[in-house]
Order: sequence, then structure tokens, then C-alpha cells
Amino acid sequence: MRPIIYLMALNEALQQEMERDPTVFVTGEDVGQHPPMGVTLGLLQRFGPQRVVDTPISESAILGLAVGAAAAGLRPVVEIMFLDFLFVAFDQVINQMAKMRYMFGGKAKLPIVVRCPCGGGYGMAAQHSQSLEAMLCHIPGLKVVMPATPYDAKGLLTAAIRDDNPVFCLEHKKCYTLPGDVPQEQYEVPLGVAEVKRPGSDVTIVATSYMVHEALKAADELAQRGIDAEVIDPRTLLPLDMDAILASVRKTHRVVVVHEAVKFCGVGGEISAQVAEAAFDALEAPPLRVAAPFSPVPFSAPLEEAYLPNAQKIIDAVSSVVQARTE
Repeated sequence: MRPIIYLMALNEALQQEMERDPTVFVTGEDVGQHPPMGVTLGLLQRFGPQRVVDTPISESAILGLAVGAAAAGLRPVVEIMFLDFLFVAFDQVINQMAKMRYMFGGKAKLPIVVRCPCGGGYGMAAQHSQSLEAMLCHIPGLKVVMPATPYDAKGLLTAAIRDDNPVFCLEHKKCYTLPGDVPQEQYEVPLGVAEVKRPGSDVTIVATSYMVHEALKAADELAQRGIDAEVIDPRTLLPLDMDAILASVRKTHRVVVVHEAVKFCGVGGEISAQVAEAAFDALEAPPLRVAAPFSPVPFSAPLEEAYLPNAQKIIDAVSSVVQARTE
């Protein structure tokens, strides 16, 4: 274990998987010469232009290439420069890569990884700052991961590349420079397995992506107030490890779900509904969600700060469910 930042953990996973398996290749806009986020830095020099392929600015063509290559036996890792740009290629995503294995009776494998930077906080405005994971989670045939730490980033990306189904790896821009301890050797973080990032007994906080870090900040502050919060990171949203979440809720009897995406029809609504359906008798307060308002992401720095969920908003929600218990 040694400390490296999140984007280098992703880079290391790509290098090691490309060395291990010659069918793995990387493609996308500027992934070779000028990697915009730095994740694919050095791969072109190491593996050459046949395995690190810069593409034209056409997301539909990029994902069409990935679908065909995967069906023919390769393992493409596609970078879409911003998650927001995925809409241009939704037919390839929803009607092709998500459906082909099902429609061919399992005979066609689609081992595709689509990496997408997501999230706000950098003043990139409404078309470059969205969190759209709920849209992907609604599509049968896809898998969706949102690593929050360097350790999970490397392990989940490794597992995603080895999976025979399409996996979307959604990487929050604020996570790219976060440091963490990561093994140098190869390892997998299994898809569909949540992790308790902080144990607690009074309330469960389920947080995704960068919101895990805000939840941990909130938990530290809540501890000073005598509230012991358990923080769970699902890590994989599809498939979702509800067993781990329900086990925590049955222990704490309260739950707050946190994500950066718009609250309406977000993943938090699905988690809250499943908690209510499966563990209603264990709840001492209604599930609460902390998420963004129903609005595009603002460009203005003060407005964006007000728009995004943060530790203080999590503290307020947790205080509310704890108060509901005591009344």
C-alpha cells in the first residue's frame, strides 16, 4: 500500500489490465495525445496507437465502435470526456450494448467499460456538471459503478474490465486529485458489494461518489454532538447491494440517503423505497434524502455552492431524523 491520487489509481488499473490482456484497448477523444483529465496519460507511449485510439468528436461513433469490437472479442475501455455528452450516443447505449447479450440468448458477450467524468463544483455550468447515474441505472443490461476513493477506483475499474457485460464507471471530477492508500499489485473490488466506510449505531448515511467524503465529514461533526453515524458507500449502483444497506438500517433504525444528482427520480428515491418496503418495521423515522434541487447546475460559483449537497445539509437531515426518534 502506498498513497496515490484517484486518477493515478485509474491509470494504474488501465496499465495493468492492458499488460495482462492484449484484447483490452482504450479509445475516446484525446485519450492518447492530450488526455483531458489525465487518466490515460502515458498509455499511448507504452502501448502504441493500435491500443490507445484517439477518435473524432462523435460519441455515437465511439460507442458504436465499442459495441462492434466487444461483440468481435475485444475488451474496449471507452472514455466519454463528460458524462453529459453520453446523450449523443444513447441509442448505442440503450438499444445496442444493453440489449445485445439478451437478444442473442447470451451468445454475444459485450465486455465494454465506459468511463465518464461527472459531477459539479468546478464552475463548468449546466452542460458539463451533471450527475446522470439514475438514467443508466434504469436500463436492464448495464452495470454502473461510482468509486469514491483511489482504492475503490482501481479495484472497481479492474473488475469492470474483466466483466463480460457493459459497465459504466462514473468518476466524480472532485475525486480525481484525492489521495488514498492503494496496493501496487492487481486486485478487484467485486461489483455489487457495498462497503461500510464508517461504522455507527444511531443513523445510517448511504452516500454515493464524492458525497461519501461529505458524509464522512458530517459524521465526524455529528460525533461531536453525540450522534454515531454509520456511512455506507454502495460503490456499485447497479447491481445494488441492498442487503448491506438493510442490515445497517435494521441496526440504526434511521436512514439518510445522499447523492449529488437531482433528488426527483434519483437513486436515493429507489434506495429509500426499498428500505421502506423491506425494513419498514425497523424504522423509527422516515427515510430522508439529501440531493440537488430540480434545476440545471448553475454556472455562478455562489449559486453552484448553494445548489450542491454538502456536509452541513447532511448534518441537518440527520439531526431531523434523530429528533423524530426522540419526540
